[in-house]
Amino acid sequence: MKVIILQDVEGLGKKYELKEVKSGYARNFLLPQKLARAATKPALKWLADQKEVIDKEVEEDLKKAQALASELDGLEVNIAVKVGDEGQLFESINSQKIVEKLKELGFEIKKSQVKLENPIKDVGEFPVSISLDHNLESEIKVIITAEKVDGKIEE
Repeated sequence: MKVIILQDVEGLGKKYELKEVKSGYARNFLLPQKLARAATKPALKWLADQKEVIDKEVEEDLKKAQALASELDGLEVNIAVKVGDEGQLFESINSQKIVEKLKELGFEIKKSQVKLENPIKDVGEFPVSISLDHNLESEIKVIITAEKVDGKIEE
């Protein structure tokens, strides 16, 4: 029996795939659980319509990701932190701090998208990669500076 899978089913297939399964499996498990739908002519037309909608959504999502990648590329992010007498930072700069700073600048980036091998523990400029959807990647420059208090550099 041919069925259209409505949800990802482990060992069978992914959502909106057309699969051939045993009639008993379809009748007793897939159809009652609403995991699949019989592949009738109206159902196949519905599937084609769904695939068109998904393709448009994926295309729009790709355009958004490309726009975000071009905006992020080469962006300089300044982060001021308190520094000790010998130039050591009182806090290390991790992915979360970079995400928070990007959010302040109007970018919605997840912590998992920031590719930072080790937290930054020095003053200076550091290249950081941002991994976006559709295998796009941007590189930003994170600039760590000593925090100023009342016009003086904090020591």
